[in-house]
Amino acid sequence: MLYAMESVPIGSMMMNEARNEQSHFVFGYGSLIWNPGFAHKAAQPGLLRGAHRSLSIVSHHHRGTLETPGLVFGLVRGGSCRGMVFEVEGDHWLAVRAYLEAREQVTAVYRDVMRPVWLADGRRVSALAFLVDERHEQYAGLLTPEQQLAMVRAGVGISGRNIDYVVNTARHLRLLGIRDRMLEQLAAQLEQDADQAA
Repeated sequence: MLYAMESVPIGSMMMNEARNEQSHFVFGYGSLIWNPGFAHKAAQPGLLRGAHRSLSIVSHHHRGTLETPGLVFGLVRGGSCRGMVFEVEGDHWLAVRAYLEAREQVTAVYRDVMRPVWLADGRRVSALAFLVDERHEQYAGLLTPEQQLAMVRAGVGISGRNIDYVVNTARHLRLLGIRDRMLEQLAAQLEQDADQAA
């Protein structure tokens, strides 16, 4: 069963979750993989079905500006996605939930939902995931590799260069043994740019 969280007021939802002392789970598919930024007691690879990783969110904040936007990842309907699943203790969950809301929902481009995720250790758990709101103006849809490269090369936001964001994600996916062919090709071109500039 899939549990949509957007229909529940965030304040009451977080209070109800905080009362549960059992573990909670967060599914990371982009920068959360290599920079979670929150306390967790364990992390392992996991598979989410029904959505795929997509470099299709226009970033005006973390990796770009209004004048020179960058691109960040989102989960878009269809397919599946391999990422990292973080296990959070119940007494830390309220703080982690608030941190993720502040980090991920600057412009409310995502829908924070619970989805079933299959863990590397064989368990199936319900994990918090941030899916793209495809009606949001920052959802760019299907971009060509050339369009992605142009935006990533130019983007710089409060969290740093867009190039570093994309390359770091690709590198950490490789370390986890996760293949993302389109991302690998994009990162290879960006790394080639850096080599040529050196």
